[in-house]
Amino acid sequence: MNNHPFHLVDKSPWPIVGSIGLMTMTSGMIMWFHMLNMNLMMLGMTIIILTMIQWWRDVIRESTFQGLHTKKVIISMKWGMILFITSEVLFFSSFFWAFFHSSLSPDIQIGNQWPPLGIKPFNPINIPMLNTMILLCSGISMTWAHNAILVKNYTQTIQSMTITVMLGLYFSCLQMYEYMESPFCISDSVYGSTFFMSTGFHGLHVIIGTIFITISLYRMKNLHFSSIHHVGFETAAWYWHFVDVVWLFLYIMVYWWGM
Repeated sequence: MNNHPFHLVDKSPWPIVGSIGLMTMTSGMIMWFHMLNMNLMMLGMTIIILTMIQWWRDVIRESTFQGLHTKKVIISMKWGMILFITSEVLFFSSFFWAFFHSSLSPDIQIGNQWPPLGIKPFNPINIPMLNTMILLCSGISMTWAHNAILVKNYTQTIQSMTITVMLGLYFSCLQMYEYMESPFCISDSVYGSTFFMSTGFHGLHVIIGTIFITISLYRMKNLHFSSIHHVGFETAAWYWHFVDVVWLFLYIMVYWWGM
């Protein structure tokens, strides 16, 4: 038995295996871009997915079945998530900086106007408005799930988390449709670059958040969480609310103000 409340993790192969998978996928993406060959990229994605499944399995074992996530460990994990979300805020700030730098003082290469000459931006009242309502509703359902787990109403927790996952998938499908119908591409001046980089990375975060909540939903159905011990669910909720707030800024600044 340990005489301290901290969790000294066991040796694990997953960090190095995951790094190899990321390197393989990145190299595969370059091969896909230049040689139209997706084999190496798919191999890297397969390694990453298998690593995620087995690494998360080990974390679930440590927290739920071995009781290694003590109060001290939970505090450390929450602070780690707070710092991670802070780094994500700075990450998206760089995209907003690039957008405002280019839009507030457009130079002659783009016709001294914003949007640049020849660019037809999206109508913010169409799909962007619908996606905004979807994410706002998903934030409401996630808050409902959080309140339900605190009062031990686990049935409502599962129902509201299922609604959140469905709304997240709906958002991703609509954004994919919007990209397919886009009248401009990422190489169409600085407008295309800033638009697709900011909204694309946000879309990636929505997919990651949907996976995060889906795993929490699976754990909820298997009674891994309680009203006083649900740090995995709580951090998923924080991440999802962060994604919601970023989208509100994207919608107001990029879709509405920047059109």
